[in-house]
Amino acid sequence: MNTLLSLGHGYSARALAARLIPLGWKVIGTTRSEAKAAEIRLTGAEAHIWPGTDLGPLLDRSTHLLTSVAPRGDSDDPVLDAARDQITRATHLSWVGYLSTTGVYGDREGGWVDEASDLLAATKRGQERIRAEAAWQKVAEQSGLPLHIFRLAGIYGPGRGPFAKVLDGTARRIVKQNQVFSRIHVEDIATALQLSIQSPDAGAIYNLCDDDPAPPEDVIAYAADLLGQPLPPAESWETAEMTPMARSFYAESKRVRNDRIKSLGLTLRYPDYRAGLRALLKAERP
Repeated sequence: MNTLLSLGHGYSARALAARLIPLGWKVIGTTRSEAKAAEIRLTGAEAHIWPGTDLGPLLDRSTHLLTSVAPRGDSDDPVLDAARDQITRATHLSWVGYLSTTGVYGDREGGWVDEASDLLAATKRGQERIRAEAAWQKVAEQSGLPLHIFRLAGIYGPGRGPFAKVLDGTARRIVKQNQVFSRIHVEDIATALQLSIQSPDAGAIYNLCDDDPAPPEDVIAYAADLLGQPLPPAESWETAEMTPMARSFYAESKRVRNDRIKSLGLTLRYPDYRAGLRALLKAERP
């Protein structure tokens, strides 16, 4: 029986599970709280608290492994720190996926990057991801695990759109000259992962993003237009009040190419933010 062990079973992993379970797959998800475990069980997946559960028996039952666990602190990767030997011995796995971020490329002043581009992240989060990717690649090299790395752009989808902020008046159009972000709808992430599972290519790295990198203020403006709401105020990035994490996102500007994932047969359901936001609004306001 095809069984996916999903470590840190979050937003993107749940979208993939929603596709696999109806196909007869068993999905085992781990999370850090009982409340989230209860939510996972409602989706038809098996849930375990981790850290706390021994991953060995779960790995023994699994044919596929996906990890969405982000690096924390000085650790290269929390999963490998806790279960490196168990994962290294899981040579029966036919596919292993690691969800990373396009933040590993760093700032390109709006220029294009692809999977062969140098990893130049200057932010702490980006550098942590570079180390985590390298740690997983080293384990794969030593053990033969069929590792696939997915570098995700900004994720949006149900429950993660801009409409609520536009409606409650808290949306802002933060403007920084020449700032562009790549983004991707969660359903296109799920499709890409499913296609990779169907056509494994051990060692492959894929960027997951749509076809239209765009300034963030354009996305907010389009959401307001769809809702028939006034255009949210524009604020200069230099003077806007922002959390350190939010401000760090504006420290990098790049356009991300997605040609490689399309070679697996991916046709983006939402090739740009306009298509994605229209679909979200239709789902929320049928």
